[in-house]
Amino acid sequence: MNYLVIVAFVAILGSLAAALVFMLRGGSDVSPEDDATDDTPRKSPMARALAFRVGFSILLFVLVLLGYKLGWIHPTGLPVQTG
Repeated sequence: MNYLVIVAFVAILGSLAAALVFMLRGGSDVSPEDDATDDTPRKSPMARALAFRVGFSILLFVLVLLGYKLGWIHPTGLPVQTG
């Protein structure tokens, strides 16, 4: 389970880095001539990378919850003090 969480974090950071690269390049891959003749909306690569990041984050959250419910991971916070 630990390796799965690490892989998910790397995927989240990778897609965030890809979005940064696409943002710094500026513009899109679509030329103005193609945009005028085609009525289908196209996602920019930056938006797609950010959408993947959100998807990876939700998947990681669900996996952590599932791992907790199935007993694969246990909380290791502060001990409960009575008295």
